[in-house]
Amino acid sequence: MCDYSLHAVASRPAEVGETIVTTTFRGTSTRGFASAADPSVAVCLLPGTELAFADDVRYDNRWIWTRTINSRVGKFGKIDPHIPDRHHDAIEFPDGKYVLVTQLVEGQRATVLQLPVTHPVTEREHKAQIIADRQPTITHLPIG
Repeated sequence: MCDYSLHAVASRPAEVGETIVTTTFRGTSTRGFASAADPSVAVCLLPGTELAFADDVRYDNRWIWTRTINSRVGKFGKIDPHIPDRHHDAIEFPDGKYVLVTQLVEGQRATVLQLPVTHPVTEREHKAQIIADRQPTITHLPIG
């Protein structure tokens, strides 16, 4: 998903194996992910998407100093979704810490390792019913 402040930016879903880059999109003050091949298009991630960064992840609070997370892997997710008009897109790291995507330092490269499995609820329920229907039924025949 792309954060609320990127709704005016062209976007597309992420693809497994592609390289994405952190960037600030023109006309916004929001950072996000873009394709390395086309930096003007936001690459939207689904919660649960796993990323591998080329280097330890750097972030800032728009101050002079940057900080580093001693990790190169993370999982995309949302924080505080119940609070409107605020950034929610974040990366969760193995130590349990979160960093908002908009705080990631520009120019960092990441590879999309895995997308989450998504099935509509009705499809899951349908598959569960098919499995239940395949269960053998035992019929007792009268003896004698």
